[in-house]
Amino acid sequence: MAAPEGTTIVLKGGRVVDADGERTADVVIADGLVVGVGPDLSGERTLDAAGCIVAPGLVDLHSHLRQPGQEEAETIETGARAAALGGYTCILAMPNTIPAVDHAGIVREVLELGRAAPCDVLTAGAITVGRAGEQLAPLGEMAALGVRFFTDDGAGVADARLMRRAMEYAGGLHHAGRGVVLAQHCEDPVLASGGHMHEGEWSSKLGIPGQPAEAEELMVMRDLALARLTGTRVHFQHLSTAGSVAMVAAAKDAGLPVTCEVTTHHFTLTHASCTGYDPVFKVNPPLRTDADVVAVRQALANGSIDCIATDHAPHTQEAKEAAFDAAPPGMLGLETALALTLTELDLPVAEALALLSWRPAEVLGVEASHGGPIVPGRAANLTVVDLEERWIVDPSALASRSRNTPYAGRELAGRVRHTVLHGEPVVIDREAQR
Repeated sequence: MAAPEGTTIVLKGGRVVDADGERTADVVIADGLVVGVGPDLSGERTLDAAGCIVAPGLVDLHSHLRQPGQEEAETIETGARAAALGGYTCILAMPNTIPAVDHAGIVREVLELGRAAPCDVLTAGAITVGRAGEQLAPLGEMAALGVRFFTDDGAGVADARLMRRAMEYAGGLHHAGRGVVLAQHCEDPVLASGGHMHEGEWSSKLGIPGQPAEAEELMVMRDLALARLTGTRVHFQHLSTAGSVAMVAAAKDAGLPVTCEVTTHHFTLTHASCTGYDPVFKVNPPLRTDADVVAVRQALANGSIDCIATDHAPHTQEAKEAAFDAAPPGMLGLETALALTLTELDLPVAEALALLSWRPAEVLGVEASHGGPIVPGRAANLTVVDLEERWIVDPSALASRSRNTPYAGRELAGRVRHTVLHGEPVVIDREAQR
């Protein structure tokens, strides 16, 4: 339940962790803002944070909310509720809806549907009309509505000349003084064609056609060259191979304006998970080798990967129960990403939160309201996390309309206790309030 205007709320007894460091402090919130941070503070309403971390809300650069067009799998409302329960206060919806988010009308629809959501919902715009890779979408008119990210996610822009034009055009687009970002799903469609998992020893053993790592790496290589040519910023989505991660790290060292993300499933699962032919483990890009997982984890630890994204991709039970080669790729991620990061990565809590909160906020350009330091005057977009709580992933208990999580039955450490959105507690004691 939203607090009445003017009501002060105190997050009591927690340890504040943000980009400025760590300190034991209470946090007082009023009228959507942080108004006090310090010891022994009080408010008209208290949310218990004893033994917990109080952190800036998480930011996801890669959520599939399926609306419009595939509401049977997810809606903006249900996806945003899952996000809030996972500690997210801002998520970026991907444009591969039906119809695609490729013009101003659909942008307005998605943003309007997101206004009542329990987290801030932004939308990416498609780079090409219908995500067909043939004609540039009206990037300028979408940018004028506040769209900051453009991607044909679900497919890469295969035409190098068209991608160059998109980069050159995007380089001149600005909204509210900020440039836009072109994001790429790196996949050579010819080389990847017909593949349903990683091409390697397990695809051979299982008799499932595979996608070679080179299908991803060739497009990474190409777009790094185009970024060098045009000087335009590029964000690489859901990198999954050691080669991709190494190339982007080298490009950063060379000064190219590039950023990248990886998903939780690409540092927690390998292609061996597909041995039971269960389509819940089918994703795109596919789960890779043990060596790739090690490389991704090392890159997360050394800072060459900017952020962790969920690639939250809900599908109906009927769709995911099809044969492996017929089932759509994708798995749920919003409610498990934080706990998987805390459980599986040997990182200090501040570094884990940086990958999930303030670094993706900077990539998206929302750091003025999300992911910033917890100090008076900042927007009160916060999450309270109990690092010690252990819980079992139960698909039936997730907020998503879909149940396609690969982590069913897995015990994880770390769970969101409260989430605060613009001063409103939207999750209290692990329960969504709207």
